[in-house]
Amino acid sequence: MTRLVEIRTYRLKPGVAEAFHHAVHTLAVPMLKSRNMDVVAYGHSDHEEATYYLVRSYASRAALEAEQDAFYGSSEWKNGPRAELVDRIETYMNTLVWLSEEGIASMRELNQP
Repeated sequence: MTRLVEIRTYRLKPGVAEAFHHAVHTLAVPMLKSRNMDVVAYGHSDHEEATYYLVRSYASRAALEAEQDAFYGSSEWKNGPRAELVDRIETYMNTLVWLSEEGIASMRELNQP
């Protein structure tokens, strides 16, 4: 079976990498997981500290849109860590690819925070 994988990369503002990671790790990821979103991997890019990634998987494009609309539209997100994270991001980009369950499991195993 395959799943749709979203790879979101962030270019962070100078000097905020550790604070950004702390907020992602302690606030955003637990919040995403509490809504049963599949967080595959996240962390600092291997090539430079100012680049960060978040990888999530979904059953379909429709599932991605429904899950993200519900999450990003929630008061829990808007009144929670949103500003703390968004204020530290210079730019971001999303890429969607299909990947096997085995590929997702490997990505999850090899890129633990």
